[in-house]
This record gives sequence, C-alpha cells and structure tokens, in this order.
Amino acid sequence: MAQARAIPADVNAWLRRSWQSRGLASTVLWPLSLLYGSVTAARRQLYRSGLFPVTRVGVPVIVVGNVTAGGGGKTPTVMEVASHLGKRGMRVGVVSRGYGRRTVDCVEVQPNDKTDTCGDEPLLLRRALDVPVFVHANRAHAARALLGRHPQTEIIVCDDGLQHYGLYRDIEVCVIDAEGLGNNRLLPAGPLRQHWPPALVHQAGQDSTRTLLLHTAGAAWPGRFSSHRRLAPQLKDAGGRTRTMIALAEGTQPIVAIAAIAKPEAFFAMLRLQGLKLARTLALPDHDDFSQFARHAAAFPPGAVLICTQKDAAKLWLQCPQALAAVLEQRSEPAFFHALDALLQSAPT
Repeated sequence: MAQARAIPADVNAWLRRSWQSRGLASTVLWPLSLLYGSVTAARRQLYRSGLFPVTRVGVPVIVVGNVTAGGGGKTPTVMEVASHLGKRGMRVGVVSRGYGRRTVDCVEVQPNDKTDTCGDEPLLLRRALDVPVFVHANRAHAARALLGRHPQTEIIVCDDGLQHYGLYRDIEVCVIDAEGLGNNRLLPAGPLRQHWPPALVHQAGQDSTRTLLLHTAGAAWPGRFSSHRRLAPQLKDAGGRTRTMIALAEGTQPIVAIAAIAKPEAFFAMLRLQGLKLARTLALPDHDDFSQFARHAAAFPPGAVLICTQKDAAKLWLQCPQALAAVLEQRSEPAFFHALDALLQSAPT
C-alpha cells in the first residue's frame, strides 16, 4: 500500500495559523466544513442507531485522542496512562492505527521492526513501554488480535481513535494543547474533527460523562486537568551513547534540529529553552519516511550535531546512527490519575 501523501510542513503551519481566527481563509473554507460536519454527523448517527456495530472486546478500553487535527500530545499521554496502569499491577496492551506504514494487515509490533511495517508511533510505544502493541486500521480488530495472542491482558489503551466509534470505549482521554480549539470551526475551516463539547452518544461508546480533558501545555483550563512537558536532560544515539543538553549548549558544534511531527516548531522551541542555539531547523511533514533526508543533509553545516524527536529516531538512525534523539517527558497532575482510576473502578465489567 502506498503511503498517503502528507501535507508539506509549511502548508501545515499556514493552516494552523489560519485556524486561530475566522479570517479570510477560514471563511472561504467554511462551506466545506459544513459538508464535513454533515458527513461526520451522519456517520455518528449510523453508530448511534446500531446500523454500524460497536465492538466490546471483553476488557476495559481507554481511548486517548483529540478533537483537533494533529498533535496535541496523544502518544506521550498513552505512555503516561499505560505506565500508570502498569504500576498499579495491571497487564496493559496498546492498539493503534499505525499511520504511515506500508502494510495493511494486523501486526504485532516487535522492538526491531521498521516503521514502514508498523508505523513510527506504535514502534515508539512498543520500545518505551515493553507491552503488547497491535496495529490495524480497525482498532476493534487489533484489540481482538491482541487479546487472542495475549489473553492475560487486563486493559487496552488505544492510541488515537476518539472518532473511531467501532471500538467501544469505557473511558476517553481528550488531549488539548496550547492552540486549544482554535476558531472552534470544523475542518477544513478550523481544526476541529468534531463539534465540542460532544453530544452524548452512548450507543457509540462515546459518553462525555466519562471523558477526561487533559491540557498538555501546562496551565489547566476550567474543568480540565493539566500536564507539563519538557525534554529529558540527556539525548542518545542509535548505539545507546548519550550526551547532555548542557554539554551541547556549551559546545561549539553547530546544531541542526529535525522533526517530522504535527507541530515541529514546538519541538524546536523546547530545544531552545534548553539553551541550545540551533544553526538550522528542518521541519518535515508529520510521519515523513525520511526518504529525501540525504538531499536535505547536503545543506547542513559541516560537523553538525543532528537532534531529532524520539518518534523520528527509528527512521533517521537508519541513515544517520550518530543523530541524537531527544526524549519528551510528560508529567500530568495527580488529580488526573485519581479521576482516571475512579472512572476505571466504575467501568462496567
């Protein structure tokens, strides 16, 4: 299967800027957002009426997602939630769509897989969490396959899929970043994948009374929990060798930062907050396969130190094993986990 063509990083940045207001671009695109809203509303109604099936897989399911396009901090939140559940003694499994992979079958992710087999985010989750991770476009199918291979699994966390109603969810975690809900319009006139707040859709497994809102940019909004994100002080290369942010900041080598994520500028800003002076930044489309990396690298300063996101490392290391991966650390407030545990305790069995 050919990989879907990604939106160029500069176009993506322009769209995000236009989504922060109801200016000319948003107004021109507004009729298309009405069409998008009609189609998605009809789809939800098919699940609500029971014409489209909603699958319960026999264990509690927590879906981590967002209501805006791209980014937001879904995967770091999945890592936090799964780690929290593991510390409680629960056997956790993770399912994901596996966006960007070149295969379509249901795959159990292995630590030595390549991203074109399973996707970059599932590979990161498998390596970081050391729990079963299955990918398939149909998350319910992935969950059933996971439970078939690992029947001792007690709970499943779904990476993304807030609008994937085919898998029944007991709890939703909706992440919201610093951009918030933008101009509060639906795609493509705004960033919203669905109207917010959502109507109760019990039959589709989406019940806003069991939704936790997590603001991943620090300060909590009313009715929302907060988390703080920062880059770990140490970076590592493909061989496991480490260098510290302080050493890089005090050194003389030019630094090039590379990111193929939804919001690359956020990553570059975090590096600068660590005191790093970036000689150059390279923003690639989200989930880029790095097939054109050599062309970009030809323009880098001689002797440059390359820093990438943890998600991109698996792809970049195949061509540049000395590149350093920056690890994102997310810390959510204790009240978030107390609320999550309370909802989980009350989840139907």
